[in-house]
Amino acid sequence: MNVNIQTVNFNADRKLIEAINHKMDKLATFHDRIIGTDVYLKLDNIVHNIKDKIVEIRVQVPRHSFFVKTTSKSFEESFENAFDSLVNQVKRRKEKMIA
Repeated sequence: MNVNIQTVNFNADRKLIEAINHKMDKLATFHDRIIGTDVYLKLDNIVHNIKDKIVEIRVQVPRHSFFVKTTSKSFEESFENAFDSLVNQVKRRKEKMIA
């Protein structure tokens, strides 16, 4: 599975990129027909000292697309929350298709 990771307004370190790739590979266990995945890492409130970290994940499967957006104080926490929400969406969609 090809994971496209894009960063906006900063450069991500290799450890974060590897963690995201490793976690996104696990998504294939929940849906076997994933066409593509995009992960966007963004900084919010650049003017202020405290920067919120935004993670957006878009996953394309045949005839459907999933999208999740979360915000927190760290990219790891934002990604974990977004990934958990995405897994729930994928599971619900797959259950609807089976039923």
